[in-house]
Amino acid sequence: MNVQPAASLFLNGRPVEGEGDALPVLYPYTGEEIASLREATTGQVAEACKAAAAAQVEWAALAPVERGRVLLRAAAIIRERNEELSRLETLDTGKPIQETLVADWESGAAALEYFGGLAATVTGQMIPLGSDWAYTIREPLGVCAGIGAWNYPSQIACWKAAPALAMGNAMVFKPSEETPLGALKLAEILIEAGLPAGVFNVVQGRGAVGAALVTDPHVAKVSLTGSVPTGRKVYAAAAEGIRHVTMELGGKSPLIVFDDANLDDAVGAAMLANFYSSGQICSNGTRVFVQSGIREAFLDKLQARIATIRIGDPLDPDTQHGPIVSAAQAGKIRAAIAAGEAEGARLVCGGPGEGAFVPPTVFADATDQMALAREEIFGPVMTTLAFEDEDEVIRRANATGYGLAAGVFTRDLARAHRVAARVEAGTCWINAYNLTPVEMPFGGVKMSGVGRENSAAAIEHYSQLKTVYVGMGSVDAPY
Repeated sequence: MNVQPAASLFLNGRPVEGEGDALPVLYPYTGEEIASLREATTGQVAEACKAAAAAQVEWAALAPVERGRVLLRAAAIIRERNEELSRLETLDTGKPIQETLVADWESGAAALEYFGGLAATVTGQMIPLGSDWAYTIREPLGVCAGIGAWNYPSQIACWKAAPALAMGNAMVFKPSEETPLGALKLAEILIEAGLPAGVFNVVQGRGAVGAALVTDPHVAKVSLTGSVPTGRKVYAAAAEGIRHVTMELGGKSPLIVFDDANLDDAVGAAMLANFYSSGQICSNGTRVFVQSGIREAFLDKLQARIATIRIGDPLDPDTQHGPIVSAAQAGKIRAAIAAGEAEGARLVCGGPGEGAFVPPTVFADATDQMALAREEIFGPVMTTLAFEDEDEVIRRANATGYGLAAGVFTRDLARAHRVAARVEAGTCWINAYNLTPVEMPFGGVKMSGVGRENSAAAIEHYSQLKTVYVGMGSVDAPY
């Protein structure tokens, strides 16, 4: 099952072997080593940033429609090869093939397609000032550093690259050391699609490589997807150089189910919001607030549906629930489950599991003070909490430092919009959950991040405005 790439890095248009420490790539299902990479050295990170800075000038000088065509061709190549790319994604992450076929590279292709089409439509503004006038130009930032997470590695690489490249920037991307393979494929595909050498580079490594990338003097922008602790460090490092930042960080999102909700839909959404990708999704609605009148009916339906989930080999197309990405992450999830039981929450189903698998797990009778309801677990652990009325649940839903996402299920649409307006979250779903089409902005508030990915809003975070004042008459000076 060896999927060894041509080289560990992609610098200035070609594969280059890393000269740093070994970086083994393990298949989460079996623990088998499927590739052996090497980290970039600080010198290779500097080389990547220097190449990006040189290539960016020529890339930015192209007509936007030409840049867009490259992205559109890349999207088409990804779709042609979706099956083989999805298999690689499953080997890299352990996610079921039935997920990666529809939710990973396909989402990345959608981002490239969207921003490829958007590139030629971005314009400035003309501002009349009497006889004088002014206008604005939206310019690229320069070199953007992208730092990815291990849960959606290829999607994240595309989500960051697409708006950056569309606006004439270059990018140096560092994937998570846990899932390093997809970004290398993206680099190859972009070159095949016509991207000039040096515009998109890939460096591999752990935290020290990320630190070298973030602080490189060529870097004008940092875009991170990761945890809040990592975000704090990266944000602080970026601030030293007054760099632009996008931070897409963690969450402890509320999913609120009122007693008039369609119960089947609410249960299905709660399962998607906790168990898809084995629960390893930042926006998951892990605090499920259920109005007390339907709490037991909700739990009964939930248990019955969880019992039908197929757990097993992620390459089996019938598998719905795969392994956790690493033994270390599985250990953190098991520690959270044990802490929940120790604090007195009732284990409805699931539990610690064994080996690479943690089964879908549900707790009831939890309180807001328990770690289960306060701390991001990043695994298939749902905490249900009862509530009585709207004001109470909004107060409790907002009583967290996080603010990435939220969901509300109710047939009362006036209440749905009221709750969406009051909840402190960057994205809120009504009678749905975790749908993130590229056409809509995605990002958090409070500790869950700053900036937005996807949609036309992302353009603002990968470009800057220049204002030009045009004097049409003589200068009126008092001197």
